[in-house]
Amino acid sequence: GLRPTFGRVSRAGAMALSWSMDKLGPICRSVEDCALVFNAIYGPDGRDTTVAAPFGWQPRASLHGVRIGMLESAFAETYENREHDMRTLAVLEQLGAELVPISLPDYPIQSMAFILMAEAAAAFDTLTRSNRDDELVRQVEDAWPNRLRAARFIPAVEYIQANRLRTLAFQALEAQLRSVDLYVAPSFDEDNLLLTNLTGHPAVVLPNGFTTAGQPTSITFTGQLFGEAKLLAATGAYQHATDFHLRRPPGFGAK
Repeated sequence: GLRPTFGRVSRAGAMALSWSMDKLGPICRSVEDCALVFNAIYGPDGRDTTVAAPFGWQPRASLHGVRIGMLESAFAETYENREHDMRTLAVLEQLGAELVPISLPDYPIQSMAFILMAEAAAAFDTLTRSNRDDELVRQVEDAWPNRLRAARFIPAVEYIQANRLRTLAFQALEAQLRSVDLYVAPSFDEDNLLLTNLTGHPAVVLPNGFTTAGQPTSITFTGQLFGEAKLLAATGAYQHATDFHLRRPPGFGAK
């Protein structure tokens, strides 16, 4: 799957969740397919605020000389499927990439998470105020109805202050990415997930193994702003060196 840079693809016609974070991108069977779909949907359409940046993807690109950052502290942790991620790093090195240890900017990333909830509460304000949120099946404490209700009590001052901090974190991550072409991180590293959602950087998530139960595992590559071409070229090179995307569950696609 490809999550493009914020502002790359029009959001016209899509359900809003968080206006300053919403990004639309393709989920496909391969990196090449993601590139083909992205090539068809990116750019201005006159219906949303988008950036007219070029996209010049080069399929079957080489990783020789490519500097790929690795989120060192995240990979050092003990977590499920870490072995698959370590094999991914080894494959990248075998393909000629230079792995460069990096770290995320030193900001309280999780403290900015409520930005999404404040914007989501505004997007679904009519649902909440009409009490039709009672019709949603899941009503436990952390379910969307209660989270949207609670978000109405977020002070406007704190929302603004969090976005000011967000700008600083964005600038710090941009500075970090000047030393690498892209970087790789465990898919479920919470700080990386939230930070790149807040900053709008593009990411590609692709399979890198299977659990003992046969379920796919994944790894995440994050690129520079509007760097989808370079990001897709690098992830495409990795995918061509593996076969995880070619495997299918038993009976899948059977006529």
